[in-house]
Amino acid sequence: MLDKNEARRKYKNTLQPMGVYSLTNSVNGKVFIGSSLNVDNIFNRISFQLKLGSYTNEELQKDYNLQGADKFSFKVIDYLKSIDEQGYNYSDDLRVLEELWLEKLEPYGDAGYNIKQAAKK
Repeated sequence: MLDKNEARRKYKNTLQPMGVYSLTNSVNGKVFIGSSLNVDNIFNRISFQLKLGSYTNEELQKDYNLQGADKFSFKVIDYLKSIDEQGYNYSDDLRVLEELWLEKLEPYGDAGYNIKQAAKK
């Protein structure tokens, strides 16, 4: 049987599912695309922030307040595969995967809640 410290260390060294997710408004069809190093927990975090009224995307927060939680659905749309390299930083890979989905779905303006970033030089 593992002691508490060993169990904690093992948990911290276990990679959580990483990927790109969508949050979709069923009333107007708008979509928010995001990514997380832990997609299993991101939905709970976003839901908590929306319920508190403290989500950083003001337009999404406004629609959530007006239409209610039941009008929004959360879905993981792509998972990032892990590699066997101790200490590998997945942030850049995850950012690229998210950018691919943003390019594909274009969730901007009337189609979504994402804000289009200025082109990089």
